[in-house]
Amino acid sequence: MAVIVNLDLELLRTFVAIVERESFSAAAESVHRTQSAVTQQMQKLEAQLAKTLFLKQGRAKRLTAEGLKLLEYSRRMLALNDEACAAITGSVLTGEVRIGAPEDVADSMLPSLLQRFSKAFPSLRMTIHVGRSPFLMQAMKRGEIDMTISPREYPEHRRITLRTSPTVWICAADYNYDPGSPLDLITADEPSLFRRIAVEHLERSKTPWRVSYSSPTLTGIRAAVRAGLGVTARSVEMMGPDFRVLGEAEGLPRLPDVSYNLYLGQSPNTAARRLFDSLGTLRL
Repeated sequence: MAVIVNLDLELLRTFVAIVERESFSAAAESVHRTQSAVTQQMQKLEAQLAKTLFLKQGRAKRLTAEGLKLLEYSRRMLALNDEACAAITGSVLTGEVRIGAPEDVADSMLPSLLQRFSKAFPSLRMTIHVGRSPFLMQAMKRGEIDMTISPREYPEHRRITLRTSPTVWICAADYNYDPGSPLDLITADEPSLFRRIAVEHLERSKTPWRVSYSSPTLTGIRAAVRAGLGVTARSVEMMGPDFRVLGEAEGLPRLPDVSYNLYLGQSPNTAARRLFDSLGTLRL
């Protein structure tokens, strides 16, 4: 019969702080303990589990496979603990959370996400920043926003996958596509994930192409597609009744799916961290 260990939430909170602050010394400051006390806490936690949670890598420490498993459980346990305390004591989550979203996501996924936030934390104030994904990520890294949605991969940040969507070739409903001519490509200025996907797959399939129109905004891309200036590669979130999809039947290469992730900044405020932790395995 397996021995059940009653994990100490205080130890788990310090464990999560170490991972999120990326050092024992920074974690000690955030949990208001000395660095030696934090070290002793982790030794106690490893003794309780009879598992090594950290391995030394140069001057830094990294999580073992068991440490990675414990991290996700710890976050869920702490979020549930905090939620229970708030519900019983009547305390509410207040403050401001600044959320970034690309323009197509602001039209599709963001309303459902904000509705969930509002129902769970009605006293929380939310500020929305709409812009291009790479620039929103830069803003989050500078601490100007607390979390952002992005289809790009940033493994150094905590994330929750909101949705995985097909990437397709989109043109105007009445666009006359000629497979015998180079593809007129409508794309965003660099940096652009969808531009890179389009060019890589066109080159790989040896499909002739040329850039017919580029824009720094999704609004400009939509306008060019509606005007019949060409074809763009985008996730299905951009689709509307005045657009249609081209594909392999027209000789165009199949494109990969993209996952839209909600990322949390490295040093979030309390409200942003608790909001993120409350999401669990959210899918929109």
